[in-house]
Amino acid sequence: MVRFRAWNQVRAFCLRCSADREVARVAGFSTKTRHGLQPPESSSKELRPTKDLTFPGSLRMEDLSREELLNVIKAAVVEQEGSLVTINKPQGLPVTGKPGDLTLLTVLPDLSQSLGLRDQELQVVRAPAKDCSGLVLLSSCPQTTSHLHKFFTHSRRVQRPTALYCAVTDGIPAASEGKIQAALKREHINGVELVVPVKPPSRKQVLEGVKNTLSYFRVIATGSGCALVQLQPLTVFLDQLQVHMTLQLCPVLGDHTYSSRVSTVLGQRFLLPAENIKPSKQVMSEALLRCLLLTSSQAAQLPLHLHLQSLFLPGPRPQDAPNEFRAPLPPYFSRTLQCLGLHQ
Repeated sequence: MVRFRAWNQVRAFCLRCSADREVARVAGFSTKTRHGLQPPESSSKELRPTKDLTFPGSLRMEDLSREELLNVIKAAVVEQEGSLVTINKPQGLPVTGKPGDLTLLTVLPDLSQSLGLRDQELQVVRAPAKDCSGLVLLSSCPQTTSHLHKFFTHSRRVQRPTALYCAVTDGIPAASEGKIQAALKREHINGVELVVPVKPPSRKQVLEGVKNTLSYFRVIATGSGCALVQLQPLTVFLDQLQVHMTLQLCPVLGDHTYSSRVSTVLGQRFLLPAENIKPSKQVMSEALLRCLLLTSSQAAQLPLHLHLQSLFLPGPRPQDAPNEFRAPLPPYFSRTLQCLGLHQ
């Protein structure tokens, strides 16, 4: 009942904040069909090797002007209902950055005007990290934004998942499903800030930035030595899901930060000490490169295959099922599923 009360409070704020009162009709983003995941292209279509280093669905920010980025984001809008907007963020687009950087936040005022929100500037409620793709939840009502933040915070406190990611991993987890628990902290190693696992923290260490993290995982499909995995984080920490899958000896495909911690000797994988490793381009086996139809130089540019697929929010009434808001897979992700024979 708590979660429904929380959402009803959000609904009330939406009704007061939306100038045209349209959100009254769509208290839970409405109940009409959402955009679902796009399945991989038919396996009957012949796959050809990638001729260049471009991966559709991934952004090279250095190549974009502010106007071009705005057009990309406008094309990525999944749905707009009253004060609430959802976007399917391309991989490589940072949400925040240093002053002067081109980010999602820097173009939100322009996006707000383009979407007809007048002086109601959009704010980020929930978004995946730069190297991830997937669903971004925006609101033009400050009170709605605040109450949605409280809803997500409460859900984490009671360990109720509200987000579902999908990932392709290099390697197959030993168990088909389970949970991953690890105490993590940020640490400067060889001049680079990385997230590393540590022993269960004391109270003093928690104050110093060590956090106990938890994720659920489920293997959906396997093929060619890889797996399609669903991930539900119950906590929020920088690079949590990449580190968790590395600890399972199955780094996310396109993880050029943590995958170097996994090494192989005589066909057996093991974890190298974090302090001895520098981030480097992910090394793939010749067999995997052949499956992906990539050269080693192309594989070094492969985007991270970690996609925020769904967000879950309560329906407007207690008897309503939770609403699931989905973001289609990027084209490069779908191509990888097809190459590896990973059928959902």
